[in-house]
Amino acid sequence: MNKQCTLKGSFSLFGKGLHTGLSLTVVFNPAPENTGIKIQRIDLENQPVIDAVAERVADTQRGTVLVQDGVRVSTVEHGLAALYALGIDNCLIQVNGPEFPILDGSAMPYVERIEQIGIEEQNAPKDFYIIRHKIEVKDEESGSCITILPDTEFSITAMCSFKSKFISSQFATLDNISLFKEEIAAARTFVFVRDIEPLLNANLIKGGDMENAIVIYEKQISQEKLDKLADLLKVPHMDANKMGYIQPKPLQWDNECTRHKLLDIIGDMALIGKPIKGRIIATRPGHTINNKFARLIRREIRKHEIQAPIYDPNEKPLMDNNRIRELLPHRYPMQLVDKVTELGPNYIVGIKNVTSDEPFFQGHFPQEPVMPGVLMVEAMAQCGGLLVLNTLEEPERWSTYFMKIDDVKFRQKIVPGDTLLFRVELLHPVRHGVSSMRGYMFVGDHVVAEATFTAQIVKNK
Repeated sequence: MNKQCTLKGSFSLFGKGLHTGLSLTVVFNPAPENTGIKIQRIDLENQPVIDAVAERVADTQRGTVLVQDGVRVSTVEHGLAALYALGIDNCLIQVNGPEFPILDGSAMPYVERIEQIGIEEQNAPKDFYIIRHKIEVKDEESGSCITILPDTEFSITAMCSFKSKFISSQFATLDNISLFKEEIAAARTFVFVRDIEPLLNANLIKGGDMENAIVIYEKQISQEKLDKLADLLKVPHMDANKMGYIQPKPLQWDNECTRHKLLDIIGDMALIGKPIKGRIIATRPGHTINNKFARLIRREIRKHEIQAPIYDPNEKPLMDNNRIRELLPHRYPMQLVDKVTELGPNYIVGIKNVTSDEPFFQGHFPQEPVMPGVLMVEAMAQCGGLLVLNTLEEPERWSTYFMKIDDVKFRQKIVPGDTLLFRVELLHPVRHGVSSMRGYMFVGDHVVAEATFTAQIVKNK
């Protein structure tokens, strides 16, 4: 089982803000399990903290801006992309101003410092959200669209179309997040010269220069106007007749601009709050459509707060009925687990196929067959018993008995024809023969029952 991760220590980066032009320092710190990503404005009274989640995005003009209780922080996407790509689940980020420093316009400085300081595995399991069906967001006006499809890993394809003879149409693909450093992290932000003046008039890009962005000059303007822009940006004058990419550092890839768009998607997906398993296909992406998509996924997560295990009936089980009978003393009609499909150090996934000739349906109820709730709990507990007994020598000499049952919830009737999926996980290591577990029962993607139970493992006389 993958575990949550944080940083082994703290590191800091400093530079100017892209939009404010301020000298800024950002510090990335380790954080406890289940903290998520939080951003703290240490320059303000009481040092308020902002949760880095999609609902906190208040502006997407030329970057992602988070706002909580009136406190703002912007240009967070490059740092968040680095954390997401390197598998950091928990981090407290402290910044002494209203935005992160732009650095070189990419995520590479963050990646390099994370690798230098190191990554620490924590005890809590990493909580992936697994995409089970196609989800899509469209913006008819802009033509932007983001689609996510089921996949075993996280991957992205971005397709961009610009009104530009230099980068009219491009695509970029990241098939495996482990390739982020080599293929995406160094891609820099970009700007068209035609957009610089409107951005300046909007009180933005005060810290923009030729060192932290790709600058594309394709629509000729007068030498006088170009000189004026150069003076505003505090960069050398350029020849107004020379078109193309005018930043001193050449392109690293022909499609660097679209690779940066892909980087931004990852940064905005970090605001979902959970790592995703699915394949994203983004057409004409931008921070606005990215945030709409991240919010939609968060709504999906809330609807399926506990995800059902993936069950493929074609796969050979880890435990079949014969092995289950070796571990459990239960026999017909009380053996309520048919097979086990997953087994980890602290969790188990089991299956039961509910048929119309189950003996309990004869009296519960003849005209409306419903599986008794007490047997639903018993089935989850048997699955937990398999998890514990599988670790023992001579398991047939041991039995498990209920000591306590808490927080039982029944959400849906179980009827003939249902296939029950159980996921049971240990809440604590087994101590002195006592085991505490949390069990969930699913039909399809829906939780139908859940309970916490404590059992004692007793050696048979």
